[in-house]
Amino acid sequence: MSMTDPIADFLTRIRNGIMARKVAVECPRSNVKLRLAEILKDEGFLDAVSNSNDSVQGSISVTLRYDNRHNNAITGIKRISKPGQRRYVGAAELPKVRNGLGVAILSTSKGLMTDRKARELGVGGEVLCEVW
Repeated sequence: MSMTDPIADFLTRIRNGIMARKVAVECPRSNVKLRLAEILKDEGFLDAVSNSNDSVQGSISVTLRYDNRHNNAITGIKRISKPGQRRYVGAAELPKVRNGLGVAILSTSKGLMTDRKARELGVGGEVLCEVW
């Protein structure tokens, strides 16, 4: 059975892993999900991202980040642009998540990037998700 929204599935696996206090979460691999996980790691929301090509599609293993008190680095994660309702923004109306404490991840003509990087480059695109 084909999946309608693989990015939402990826974000939901991360959200469920956080709620269950898991150390790591696995999901099927795709280039978009791998880049999304790498951005979350670079922003400090994840500890590690590993890619394995053991099956036909491969898988991504994401290690969630917790502090000394077992509080997670991700307090909220939300899918913005959905297959039934895409959300595109120009360079002038890029969203600020939680007054700059969170990050919006966009799909632009120059690849996946954060809202800060898109502002720096002056490009807009499709808002995939927000993480705070």
